[in-house]
Amino acid sequence: MIKPRRLFDCITVQQENGGLDAMLAAKENGQWRKYATNEVATLVDQLATGLLAMGISANDMSIEGRDKVAIIAKNRPEWVMLDLAVQKIGAVLVPIYPTVHVTDLAFVLNDAQVKMIFVNDESLFQKVQTVQPQVPVLKDVFSFDLTPGCRHWKDLLALGRQEHYQQLATASERINTEDLLTLIYTSGTTSTPKGVMLSHHNILSNVLGAMPVFPPGDNMRSLSFLPLNHIFERMVTYLYLFEGTSICYAESMETIGDNLKEVQPHMFTTVPRLLEKVYDKIMQKGTELTGVKKRLFFWAHDLATRFEINKEQSWWYRTQLGIANKLVFKKWREALGDNLKCIVTGGAACQVRLIRIFTAAQIPIMEGYGLTETSPVICVNRYEAEGRKFGTVGPAIDGVEVGIAEDGEIITRGPHVMMGYYKRPDLTAEAIKDGWFYTGDIGTLDEQGFLAITDRKKELFKTSGGKYVAPLPIENKLKESPYVEQVMVVGADRKFVGALIVPSFLNLRDWANRHALGNLNNEELIQHPKVKDLYKGLVDSFNSYFSHIEQIKRFELLSTEWSVDTGEMTPKLSLKRKVVLDKHAAAVERIYNGDRVLDKV
Repeated sequence: MIKPRRLFDCITVQQENGGLDAMLAAKENGQWRKYATNEVATLVDQLATGLLAMGISANDMSIEGRDKVAIIAKNRPEWVMLDLAVQKIGAVLVPIYPTVHVTDLAFVLNDAQVKMIFVNDESLFQKVQTVQPQVPVLKDVFSFDLTPGCRHWKDLLALGRQEHYQQLATASERINTEDLLTLIYTSGTTSTPKGVMLSHHNILSNVLGAMPVFPPGDNMRSLSFLPLNHIFERMVTYLYLFEGTSICYAESMETIGDNLKEVQPHMFTTVPRLLEKVYDKIMQKGTELTGVKKRLFFWAHDLATRFEINKEQSWWYRTQLGIANKLVFKKWREALGDNLKCIVTGGAACQVRLIRIFTAAQIPIMEGYGLTETSPVICVNRYEAEGRKFGTVGPAIDGVEVGIAEDGEIITRGPHVMMGYYKRPDLTAEAIKDGWFYTGDIGTLDEQGFLAITDRKKELFKTSGGKYVAPLPIENKLKESPYVEQVMVVGADRKFVGALIVPSFLNLRDWANRHALGNLNNEELIQHPKVKDLYKGLVDSFNSYFSHIEQIKRFELLSTEWSVDTGEMTPKLSLKRKVVLDKHAAAVERIYNGDRVLDKV
């Protein structure tokens, strides 16, 4: 295998290894369309020469001089082809979330001085048209789906002439591993988006460092549905491409269940929020069972909650778990395609209870940790069981150093650390000191080098009594309840800790039916005295895990789930705490002026 220097070298690596029948695949007109390695290579070169013909290039090879090309589209083969084509000519790809607000869209396009943008479909074309008058440098818009009034991406494929192919060969040869590859604007939870500059070397070092972590095997398939706009899915995509793993793209978030059965992937990446939803659906089906089947389901589930990794468990426990896997958990695996070697999760803290249960069901969950600024992986639990530990995000990958600053902040250094924030040397200097990147997360390292995340530094708050509270562990513990969908702990500058709780209405409605509460809507449910008592009991039981200062004294139930569309979640499904506080200011005031008291304050 050639020693790769740039990410687009993955095409040559695949070709040298014989190529794949399905380097990329997606549903087109209801049928799976497979793109072989050689076909992708041809399309990438045609697209690259088309871009050159349109005047897009690396120009003087400087960060500012390189032309910027944006993409705002769902995951699809064309996304990756455009990425590789832009790389080969030395331009810079600027991925943007399809859910982006028009204000942020205009800011990113202007800040990056984007000359050309590719959109998924008509709705995103209209979104771009809305801001285009505010972005004078933006000249060309192309769509992947046929869209009235917008040029189609395939129009570029025929533009390349002999001189453009010669120009492409020269341009791609000039590209160095340290050159700027992409600008990724962090969605942020409070401030204006920041452009993270990542080089080929940043991401390639991450890919090569993470390779030994993943399961071995030939002819592997993956299912992709996390947004390619985020560095997590994009880095893993490059890893798949270098490893020779076929990538199949889910049609949508709603079709993941069907696509899993069709593709039968060996692995996929996800975020905890989606894993929680998979688990909730499994548990809902369990509650719908009757008689012996229902008892068997919950017997197996109870066994799984007691599973330990890398610890000897009794012969009797192992025997029972073996029976549970044959009779119950086999169906869980079948629902996920019946071929999974592992699931990789990141982006936010995952409930240990979920990881434990899925691992017992022979569905290993590899939780990892990183940031856009670190390309992204810092640590990850390994595929091999001895490299995994519940309650941690694993040890650092090859080439990455991790440390803990005096105040508990996690710091890291190595080739994975970004080049800096675009046009913001001030922010770069704040984040990177003496070569160490300061993550803004609080954590601990054990003797074996396993990292545990305890909280976000900026999310720690102090009560009016001067006591510090870390909300994340409290929230994660509460979410272990099947009746809690989302939760946010509050209490900054207040005399006690409170919580905003979004119930799992699927499970709550089932409970309400069993308790003959009638056919109530969400708002009516959360106001019902019996429901309030249910949650009072739940919160009270979970308080036993925390010190008096950390215990939730009062709470408010909310009738609507937080989401990206309604603005409380970032596109990678992180909670925007300030937005939640602003939207539910009245509920917070009721916590501190109401009468729902669990304990004497």
